[in-house]
Amino acid sequence: MTCTSDVAGNAALAICESLLLALNDRDILPEKEIVGILRDAASAHENDPGEDGEAELHIAVAALINSIIDGGNSVRRR
Repeated sequence: MTCTSDVAGNAALAICESLLLALNDRDILPEKEIVGILRDAASAHENDPGEDGEAELHIAVAALINSIIDGGNSVRRR
């Protein structure tokens, strides 16, 4: 992975986390729905057969998303 894609990935993650927090703060999406979105995203990577030659990347992405869920980073726990 190049430095540029690392920067782009980190920026995308920060933007998405901010959007999820804002949606929850404004009572647009409840915590349950936000966690569901994150679980779906993790599942998409966990279930990827790795035919694109990037199986390790998919595993790492799923692990990161699951750690976000476990850490509560995208939902302000009430």
